Amino acid sequence: MTTTRPTGTGPGRLLVAIYGILALAATARGIYQVATKLSDAPLAYLLSLLAGVVYLVATIALATNRRSLAWAAVLVELVGVITVGTLSLVDVGEFPDETVWSGFGAGYGYIPLVLPFLGIWWLRRTGREESGSSSADSSPDEDAPTVG
Repeated sequence: MTTTRPTGTGPGRLLVAIYGILALAATARGIYQVATKLSDAPLAYLLSLLAGVVYLVATIALATNRRSLAWAAVLVELVGVITVGTLSLVDVGEFPDETVWSGFGAGYGYIPLVLPFLGIWWLRRTGREESGSSSADSSPDEDAPTVG
């Protein structure tokens, strides 16, 4: 029997912790910005809140081994950080204030740029099938002929 490794175990725990910290920071920042000064930079502040939600979904999905949801969140994160990172440098008028993804996550030590690549690497690594034995392997095969 072949199985995939759970995403929230081993080194995946560190990845989940980093996602969790970023989820907390980005969501708190986004909520504060939207609640107190949305009219100053609506696009930037809504994108900060969106980033926080994406990190929260990725955290939960990776911690609970919901692989499809984790893939979706990590890919949205990658597209977001590259798109917003590029637009924030090219069209500064739309981004008068920073978002989590502005400047490719410069305000967060570029962790937002590196993290989706680590997430993709971890999902691919844990998605590889590995041989293992389980109680299902030791049960008799239903199609095998029986003696007696």
